[in-house]
Amino acid sequence: MSFWDKAWNWNATDDEWRAAYPCDKYIDELGQQFMRAADVQASAEVTFRWVCQLKVAPYSYDLLDNWFRRSPRRLTPGAEKLESGQMFMVGPIVEFEQNRHITVVVSPNQERVYGSFSLTYEVRPTGPDSSRLVCKADLASSTRWDRVRWYLLAWGDLIMMRKQFLTLKKLAEKTAREGVGIGPAALDARGGAV
Repeated sequence: MSFWDKAWNWNATDDEWRAAYPCDKYIDELGQQFMRAADVQASAEVTFRWVCQLKVAPYSYDLLDNWFRRSPRRLTPGAEKLESGQMFMVGPIVEFEQNRHITVVVSPNQERVYGSFSLTYEVRPTGPDSSRLVCKADLASSTRWDRVRWYLLAWGDLIMMRKQFLTLKKLAEKTAREGVGIGPAALDARGGAV
């Protein structure tokens, strides 16, 4: 892989590139794809619960993408309750499977900035206490401007999503080490894990 291709892939394996993802069915004029992946030393359930926190905050560089507010370091009660149509980062959830994946299509008001795309955050168990977090994005591309925009955004996304994945990994692994449950009974009144 050349330096210029690195924007499209961070840590994803060849098998992950070949696999099918729910986001694949939402973009008609597919132009580009990117993938991000990380191994997490926490069960798929714990890792997925932290992915659900992306409904609450971006978990990347908070100075840039969260208006100087720190993304919560404690689980937010109810964030794991998913529904189609709920906002999840830049668009509504179009489908999900609990403890497995969340799939989003960019909302029309964000399309002017980002273009048309869909993405899936997927968590796969790799053992009883380990999992793999993968995000795949399918990007529509029908013009030269689309291709240029996606290339520039892919580099920015690489920086931001790498930080997001590393933050989610750290928080999920901390939850797993502490042996904290993730169900409603394990959350205290302040919304943190007890």
